[in-house]
Amino acid sequence: MSPDTAAAGTAAAGTDPAVERTLRRLELTVLRRLDGMLLGDHLGLLPGHGTEKAESREYTVGDDVRRMDWAVTARTTVPHVHDLIADRELETWALVDLTASSEFGSGELDKRDLAIAATAAIGFLTARTGNRMGAIALTQAGMRTYPARPGRAGLRALLHALLTTPRSAHDRPPRRPEPAAATDLATAVAALMRPPRRRGLAVVISDFQSTDLGWERPLRALGARHQLLAVEVLDPLELALPAVGLLPVVDAETGALLEVPTSSRRLRERYAAAAAAHRGEVAHTLRRVGAGHLVLRTDSDWLVDIARFAAANRRGRGAARRPPLATTGRR
Repeated sequence: MSPDTAAAGTAAAGTDPAVERTLRRLELTVLRRLDGMLLGDHLGLLPGHGTEKAESREYTVGDDVRRMDWAVTARTTVPHVHDLIADRELETWALVDLTASSEFGSGELDKRDLAIAATAAIGFLTARTGNRMGAIALTQAGMRTYPARPGRAGLRALLHALLTTPRSAHDRPPRRPEPAAATDLATAVAALMRPPRRRGLAVVISDFQSTDLGWERPLRALGARHQLLAVEVLDPLELALPAVGLLPVVDAETGALLEVPTSSRRLRERYAAAAAAHRGEVAHTLRRVGAGHLVLRTDSDWLVDIARFAAANRRGRGAARRPPLATTGRR
């Protein structure tokens, strides 16, 4: 048994009443408010019906050009696309960023708790009819892999392991020190592709705070094989500084201490502009790699945000499948 697998089993075997209450509350909250709104037995949070090719049909406005059936198009001289059929089982893998930068929040939740809540929302709504979910947790001590297991029992064990993952202040380095890249988001995204897994849903949950966008290339490769969803977890204080005078700020990743004169209006404006530019660059990069982009904030109702995201994608899917007015006889 690998150390990661053993760690998952140890965490799942715990009986901490507080953790059990948190798990139960998450399950009830998700199922009561979101069940039936997001996922069917095989559909993911993003537009599309599966990964296996089915019959071809004529192209309509809104169809994904990546599904063009060139052989039929050449034979008939009319553009055709191939439909997709759902897999018998959906396998979901999540990369959950639990590094030190996630241990911050000015709302009811910190970003770490919100990331785990997002994992629970996706998991509880896909844990049916044999669907499986696994995860890679990215922590300050390195990566921890939890194998995909079917059903809600397997999902509860996974969430229990994530909830009991030590925070950075208490993290101890592994017996054999990992290289620095082991806590890098790009390395963790690449780990989702090893070993090669059957086509399914891949979810990356992170604050994407680093100005190094080296995760773009592995994320693009991941999206080429799997349905891809990026969940960006933010706190409002990361977007704008409050005017509170001299503010001591600690870099959660490095421990560096910096005193910021927030009374300076110019500094606050420069900070807000830089934060907005970075968030825009992240959003543009995620669109470029073909990932669905869901933004969750610690100061808003994350369940409502997930429901709105799913509803928007469902409307987009319906519009893509709706025939043009000329073919329906409408004026």
